[in-house]
Amino acid sequence: MRTALPPAQHGIIANGRFDRRSRRVDFWQQSARLVHGERIWAASRRRGRTTAMLFHQQNLGEDVDYVISPAPIHKHHGGMLQACQTKPPELEAQLNSTIGKRFNLSDYWGPRANRRSTQWITGATLTVMQKHAPDVLLTYLPHLDYCQQSHGPDDHRRMASEISVLAECLGRLVQSAEQQGYDIMVWGDYAITPAQQPVFPNKALLEAGFFLCRRVAGRLYPNLYDSRAFAMCDHQVAHIYITNPEDTPGVRSLLSTLPGVVSACSAAEAGLDHPESGELVLTAQPGAWFAYPWWENAKEAPDYATHVDIHSKIGFDPCELFWDIPFLSTSTDCQKPRGTHGRTDAPTAIAASNGLAQVRNLTNLLDISRFLKQRLQPS
Repeated sequence: MRTALPPAQHGIIANGRFDRRSRRVDFWQQSARLVHGERIWAASRRRGRTTAMLFHQQNLGEDVDYVISPAPIHKHHGGMLQACQTKPPELEAQLNSTIGKRFNLSDYWGPRANRRSTQWITGATLTVMQKHAPDVLLTYLPHLDYCQQSHGPDDHRRMASEISVLAECLGRLVQSAEQQGYDIMVWGDYAITPAQQPVFPNKALLEAGFFLCRRVAGRLYPNLYDSRAFAMCDHQVAHIYITNPEDTPGVRSLLSTLPGVVSACSAAEAGLDHPESGELVLTAQPGAWFAYPWWENAKEAPDYATHVDIHSKIGFDPCELFWDIPFLSTSTDCQKPRGTHGRTDAPTAIAASNGLAQVRNLTNLLDISRFLKQRLQPS
């Protein structure tokens, strides 16, 4: 969105990335320097206009005037100090004082994810809008993401309640924006669709000898240093990293036949031809999604599998949204998630004020971004 470029150029090919040199997977990295390409607001900032980017992924260090991003401190002996990282630094104290409490990451993701995160972000956005009035303001409201992944978009009674919460927050933002003379655009850049079938590419790769593990205290931990192939799973897309090109045909043949896989193609064929991409890209059938686990016996799962630990897992894990009885750990039951996303054929939603009326006819986020970049060019 911020570059008006496709993933093959800006480089964010998934919610996680694999460093081929360190052999490490890391999800939800926050550095803006991972996003390549000139920003759509660059020309206007050179003319002295201001920009805010709130709660977007990879926005720390972004070339804007105002930033808010979750950045708690994880204590060595357990526990967490709730905090946001802001630009300018004094903005965090201003937000906490105005809203009356700190942002709580547990409200944003995990078994306790709830409306309070969206309400806090709404309050923070209003504060920045009203006290600082940036010329361009982008904010992300997470509300319909976690609740639809937990309960499914077909749970209409539950979704009606959640949509009413989002509508109330959007109403407050739109009212304030109109009073301050902003043009307004609201869009959903991905749609949550029903999740009915998990697919386990790493189990297949382990069984075939491509993916290697080491056993420590009875648990199986991945050995990415020596693995010939593994899957970095991300909702309905998975990147398959293959060390030896000679293994690619065999891996493709193995994974393309898994139930729930609709295609196993090269990164170029998937439109993700970037050094960050895997040698193969899997796409799931409607209703299917890629789960990262490689173990068959729950007792063999690594200890981090039962915790909200996004930086240790080699794939996105929607099971983190569910408790496991007796509520001391998160679930590893991949049948529990009811919503997923990632396929490009799912519909998206967009609405705009009259000042941005042309954007209503656009359905592709890349086209929307290019339109906004043109509108932000100084006259």
